[in-house]
Amino acid sequence: MVLYDSATSAGSSSGSSSSSSSKPPPLQHQQDIDGLLAGAGYKVRSSELRQVAQRLERLETAMVNSPADCSQLASDAIHYNPSDLASWVDSLLSEFTQPPTCPSEFIMDPITNQTVVSNAWTASEHHTPQVHQNISYEQQSLNHQLTVGTAMEEDSGIRLVHMLMTCADCVQRGDMSSATSLIDDMQGLLTLVNTVCGIGKVAGHFINALSRRIFQGIGGGSINGGSAYENEILYHHFYEACPYLKFAHFTANQAILEAFEGHDCVHVVDFNLMHGLQWPALIQALALRPGGPPLLRLTGIGPPSPDGRDSLREIGLRLAELARSVNVRFAFRGVAAARLEDVKPWMLQVSPREAVAVNSVMQLHRLLGSDSSPNSPIETVLGWIRSLNPKIMTVVEQEANHNQPSFLDRFTEALHYYSTMFDSLEACTVQLEKALAEIYIQREITNVVSCEGSARVERHEPLAKWRTRLSGAGFRPLHLGSNAFKQASMLLTLFSAEGYSVEENEGRLTLGWHSRPLIAASAWQAVPDTAAEFPAAWDNNQSST
Repeated sequence: MVLYDSATSAGSSSGSSSSSSSKPPPLQHQQDIDGLLAGAGYKVRSSELRQVAQRLERLETAMVNSPADCSQLASDAIHYNPSDLASWVDSLLSEFTQPPTCPSEFIMDPITNQTVVSNAWTASEHHTPQVHQNISYEQQSLNHQLTVGTAMEEDSGIRLVHMLMTCADCVQRGDMSSATSLIDDMQGLLTLVNTVCGIGKVAGHFINALSRRIFQGIGGGSINGGSAYENEILYHHFYEACPYLKFAHFTANQAILEAFEGHDCVHVVDFNLMHGLQWPALIQALALRPGGPPLLRLTGIGPPSPDGRDSLREIGLRLAELARSVNVRFAFRGVAAARLEDVKPWMLQVSPREAVAVNSVMQLHRLLGSDSSPNSPIETVLGWIRSLNPKIMTVVEQEANHNQPSFLDRFTEALHYYSTMFDSLEACTVQLEKALAEIYIQREITNVVSCEGSARVERHEPLAKWRTRLSGAGFRPLHLGSNAFKQASMLLTLFSAEGYSVEENEGRLTLGWHSRPLIAASAWQAVPDTAAEFPAAWDNNQSST
């Protein structure tokens, strides 16, 4: 610092002298100064101080324009000898004027917006435009900061995942003290990552779910949050934000339409009416059926309205108005039930002369539980569905395994599944739709992680398990035809993202994000009582009519 101050002072003094007088100092005075400098150990003459000052000014400019290079130079293993003042300044300047590691000949001119080809990045070539130097130095500094920031965020994200798994393991072992400490650590680590998207957002939801399990307990009732009305609103926005529910509706409608071919009186039983979003498309398709549309009866099951309104009837009236406009004979019946297992078959008023279709979109998993007896909710409902002898039962479920007895296994599966789901939601360009759809998914995460017993209703299972269960309950699989695959593929053209993909495997369809299936659609038919035993393999030759 003393050396820099002294040289700067000398430079100023020298500059001032040059403006007032061009005469050099007397020879004896120069020799006295030279002697003092030599006595102090500096190998420089007084006549060279002006040049040294000019070089120091250039060095100061270079250091200001490239702070990253300055910090790198400060930590360099090479130590220069400042006693040879002129050579020392020149050596420092050479460090700042070396060409950058990236190809310096391609530079964007900010004035003409043209690419400039130049290798002039040395101090000896003063014709190089200074603006190019500034852009290069600033860009290098920015790139360095971004690289460091990205690396730190990636490291923090990896640590978050490991800590989440460790915390889940502590919860499973009952070590709540360690789990609580990890919650605090993870909340602090969240401040170092981007929580708007990516692993930071997903980790935040799982940390909150773990906190609720630890601090509020697992027996405090269902943690789905909000009223039935709120859930319907979120469901609608989830429908709009991504193709998953549209895929479910399009695929099921196509299978039902084919099953109803040749029948004049058809009856659809919908396990979750939810605004009736699925049925306008089916009504319009039936209206265009060759030979004329059939009589369509629709029974919609849904939760009771909290404000006393008959919301199911209101939905039915809107659907009836649509059916009237396209000349489809239509009848609607609403069945209000808080739980699907509360529905009894007599409430549906199914006629023997009707071709019946049972439609379940993400509902059967809510009937699963620890009770595997013949009187369990899932066995009871499947039993009366079979008694209706439906032409087809369409089943759409999350392709996930969130019903495992081990909490750690369930947590691990949920973390992978919902990370992919949130990743796919980034393709949504409407921010409000995406934000509300994320709340819809967040409530699922909370229920999977925070709840146990009857409070845990989000018990998703993969199609392989559903195949075993449905086959054992007296159903056999039907192939979803090529038209269903075409419908699903056409649906994806409405979404700009290329990450979504539809796959067909043994008569069932899956919709996923890149290589991960997230939702699976399948179709089933009741087996006659005379065929109580049958192979579990897919029946490739079974007709759906």
